[in-house]
Amino acid sequence: MHGFGQEDIMAKRDNKSLNELLVTLFNSIMATESKAVITEEFKDISHNDMHIIEATGIEEPRKMSEIAKRLGVTVGTLTTNMNSLERKNYVVRERSDSDKRVVFVKLTERGRKAFFRHRDFHKKMIRSAASEFTPEEQVILMRCLNKLNDFFVNSQ
Repeated sequence: MHGFGQEDIMAKRDNKSLNELLVTLFNSIMATESKAVITEEFKDISHNDMHIIEATGIEEPRKMSEIAKRLGVTVGTLTTNMNSLERKNYVVRERSDSDKRVVFVKLTERGRKAFFRHRDFHKKMIRSAASEFTPEEQVILMRCLNKLNDFFVNSQ
């Protein structure tokens, strides 16, 4: 029978600590973002809606299929959310003149205001977090976060 050695126990403890840290970090970011972004002005939309607005972007109108791909959802799922955002005057949708199956989405002025509110929060968050690290630590952090991102992207 194989028992647990000191290294096994330490590895389990480290894995548990890492898991707790990642869960806490994720929840903290989500809660802080909600408080900072979903203000009185934007209380009629959800955190998820704000990410749809972000994925829509402020550039040229974007295809529904592109937005769905960026968010990792189906066009059908996105359509339900877009119906709500359109009713609340955050987005407008238009069918392509050349291919009626293609639907383009663009942000209204209200949607653009929400987009910039969200973007500004992220800029402040990164600036604040990055200021705590030396340039060398920032490089290591980026490497670690890229590895974590690769894991999550590849495990879907």
